[in-house]
Amino acid sequence: MKLTVLATLIAAATAFAPAKQAAKSTAVKAFEDELGAQPPLGFFDPLGLVADGDQEKFDRLRYVEIKHGRICMLGVVGYLVNAAGIYL
Repeated sequence: MKLTVLATLIAAATAFAPAKQAAKSTAVKAFEDELGAQPPLGFFDPLGLVADGDQEKFDRLRYVEIKHGRICMLGVVGYLVNAAGIYL
């Protein structure tokens, strides 16, 4: 009985112990100084879209993201105008 209680306590203690894992970074060091790269993450690219460090591809993806954001903002304004009862 004492052995069972001791084993349970040890198992419970090891369940909450921090695991030692190697730190993996998906960040490309070429883009660490770009606008939007903030600590603690730095440049965040979880899908590895610019893992090769190509500046031209990075600039195009940034341009496309800004363009789509602006289109979404216009869509929200259109929704709010229609919800206010204004129809063109």
